[in-house]
Amino acid sequence: MKTFLIFLTAILIAAPLVSAQNCNCAAGLCCSKHGYCGTTSDYCGEGCQAGPCTNTAPTGGGNGVSVADIVTDDFFNGIISQATGDCDGKNFYTRSAFLNALQSYSSFGTSGSADDSKREIAAFFAHATHETGYFCHKEETNGRDKNYCESKAGYPCNANVKYFGRGPLQLTWNYNYIDAGKSNEFDGLNNPDIVASDAVVSFRTALWYWKVKVQSVTTQGFGATIRAINSIECNGGSPDAVNSRVSLYNSYCSKFGVAPGDNQRC
Repeated sequence: MKTFLIFLTAILIAAPLVSAQNCNCAAGLCCSKHGYCGTTSDYCGEGCQAGPCTNTAPTGGGNGVSVADIVTDDFFNGIISQATGDCDGKNFYTRSAFLNALQSYSSFGTSGSADDSKREIAAFFAHATHETGYFCHKEETNGRDKNYCESKAGYPCNANVKYFGRGPLQLTWNYNYIDAGKSNEFDGLNNPDIVASDAVVSFRTALWYWKVKVQSVTTQGFGATIRAINSIECNGGSPDAVNSRVSLYNSYCSKFGVAPGDNQRC
């Protein structure tokens, strides 16, 4: 009987560590990057999604804003639920993958005032929603008919692959894949497809592009972020696309309880 009680106690102690895949952890337990509950560094360290995490992101910056608190399950799933048809992105893009990728980009959504942070998050998701059709698409429509290769010093092209749009911000061009790969430890020259096959890498790539190409202009208004992502749409190039991006941005600002600000069009 004593042996049985010891065995039962061991099971009860160990159970919280393995039983909560996708996480709904009890108080005091961390939700690991793989979706399990526990208290060691494997659960509370790198990739920790919720609970008393010991990592530094995405806890927020000095303005007190937590990206994870703003990008809630309801917000993220509310976007995906609007995707039409049975599209591959519905089973690919997840909030947990976004939060995991965010560990590598702690400056996202944490600079300036609390309102600045909310506007930046709204802007990122407005562009991602527009470019992927509510997280419906992992790849650019008819992208495999295109190449986006510009071979130059330090930026060759692999003739066996194509550098069309992939991921939340539809990354294109060989040089962008190469640089994104160097920053995120994947082979962008020879394996750009990983951006459409690994959800964490996909979000890391989008956040890399945002940091390098977009983040510096967020204070100039949403219109400046449109120009940074796709300048062809500006100055009458594609008014419908601009209208879509602006409408989504205003909707997300409203959800976050923040004024969208001026200069919304490029």
